[in-house]
Amino acid sequence: MRIGFVGAGRMGRPMVERLVAAGHEVTVLGRTPGNRDRLREAGAAPVAAAAETAAGADIVGVCVFSDEQVSHVGAEVLPAMPAGSVLVVHTTGSPATVRDLRDTAPGGVGVIDCPVSGGPHDIAAGAITLLAGGAAEHVDRARPALEAYGDPILHAGPLGAGQTVKLVNNAVFAANIGLLAAAARLGTRLGIEEKSLLTALTHGSAGSRALDSAARAGSVEVFAAAVAEFLSKDVEVVRATAAALGGDLGVLDAAIAEIQRRA
Repeated sequence: MRIGFVGAGRMGRPMVERLVAAGHEVTVLGRTPGNRDRLREAGAAPVAAAAETAAGADIVGVCVFSDEQVSHVGAEVLPAMPAGSVLVVHTTGSPATVRDLRDTAPGGVGVIDCPVSGGPHDIAAGAITLLAGGAAEHVDRARPALEAYGDPILHAGPLGAGQTVKLVNNAVFAANIGLLAAAARLGTRLGIEEKSLLTALTHGSAGSRALDSAARAGSVEVFAAAVAEFLSKDVEVVRATAAALGGDLGVLDAAIAEIQRRA
């Protein structure tokens, strides 16, 4: 397949490398000469403008940081995408953003949201979880490209469903970290050193991915600081999304507030 890609950073770069290794023809945005040289060395075809990634593409992947960046990239690439192509948004953000992109897409161009769960090491292993939302025909059209780095690829529902699942996931993840912070404080009061407590808990029924990561870091606060940038952004998006629907995060918010106070 002919793949365009915007956002070859911490998460996007290994996606590009997996796409190239799978035999796809990959055109990638590189905003500086140095970035373009590195992308060329990885086997991709670097270009200097986002719209150039869309020329003749079957799929255009977007893996940037924020909703604002997704909207900006979409405005650049969608007018240049050919009929039958699909825009794949890997950035975690508001379901409303991808729906807006769909509403402005040219006729015959599909849009799916496909946020990821995992890290760069999972992408490099071809085992990142992909949470797709959109029309089944558009997800199926993108699947040969997504299979280069995604397993499992879970079709969560209509456009925006992938984002909704990922936002709920990250709210639960943030709440887990908040609960661990409270547990560490309790353990300290009871005379148990935090690192020992976290290590022991990984072998009990309190186990979770958040706990495993905090135990490896040796401290809940050290781990929380490492994930704070992306997690804080996602928590604010899910809060705003829930508020727009007339609700809130309920008991999750209390646990999330625990780690936010400590941070």
